[in-house]
Amino acid sequence: MKKLLCIYCLLCITALAYAQNLKFNANGKFKIVQFTDVHYIFNDPRAEVAIERINEVLNAENPDLVMFTGDVIYGKPAEKSMRTVLEQVSKRKIPFAVTFGNHDDEQGLSREKLFEIIESIPYSLTATTKGISGTTNFILPVKSSDGQKDAEILYVFDSHSYSQIKEVGGYDYIDFDQIQWYREHSSQYTQANGGIPVPSLAFFHIPLPEYNQAATYENAALFGIRKEKACAPALNSGLFTAMKEMGDIEGVFVGHDHDNDYAVMWQGILLAYGRYTGGNTVYNNLPNGARVIELTEGEKGFRTWIRVKNHTEQEVTFPESFLKPNK
Repeated sequence: MKKLLCIYCLLCITALAYAQNLKFNANGKFKIVQFTDVHYIFNDPRAEVAIERINEVLNAENPDLVMFTGDVIYGKPAEKSMRTVLEQVSKRKIPFAVTFGNHDDEQGLSREKLFEIIESIPYSLTATTKGISGTTNFILPVKSSDGQKDAEILYVFDSHSYSQIKEVGGYDYIDFDQIQWYREHSSQYTQANGGIPVPSLAFFHIPLPEYNQAATYENAALFGIRKEKACAPALNSGLFTAMKEMGDIEGVFVGHDHDNDYAVMWQGILLAYGRYTGGNTVYNNLPNGARVIELTEGEKGFRTWIRVKNHTEQEVTFPESFLKPNK
């Protein structure tokens, strides 16, 4: 037992060391690649194009951090499937983090067991916060290029799976205790920054109800592809409102809906999908790829684009690309 505890402590210390190395480079840039809905099945030929695309994207973009926003795996054996995907990043010594989707724990292993596997892989920054709903809730601060302050905050939420309310069907919502957890930490970062909110991004799997509001608003600036309605929770628990009140979140990045990759601004926050990364193990009608987010130190907003095989598309700058010119 003591030996197991020591190993666990070593893994925690190692993950913390990787996290502390997240910082803007000497040129003031920090690049994130978002892979979503890999839906990988070990030794299934239909899934191999997902591994191929992951490696192509990593070769082309050379990111500082990789975010997996759920539904990494879609078949047994769950551990081999998960390791195969994540080791494509780990072998390159690139820090990565995972938040669960609604299908990851349907392959024979619980979220808790999958978390232990993910945590054991080198360069994983995936963490858990005890005492609140869900497994993959954690925060990744990105330091300034000189390492002296927190220049960007990345909030990662577990968006759960299916509704737990008998009378309400569909997908679950991010719970009130998770929202309070975010609010408390956001307030702490703001206070430490002299009362000014620290620019922040949020990552999770299932889109918020506001995605549908934004995408159907006739005056919204929307870039990308929308081939299906956002499969959001039927109930709205208020996370978007909390983000507006705290004043720090500039962009939200999700997956879940394989035929969407759009980005749309709603009430001053960019609501964006990643590009479906998986193969033909589930429904998909878009060439697979990834979303890329490039932050610039000291500047509001970010650049973002979609990387697919052999080229990029949909490059936009937030917020400039989403603001209507004065007439």
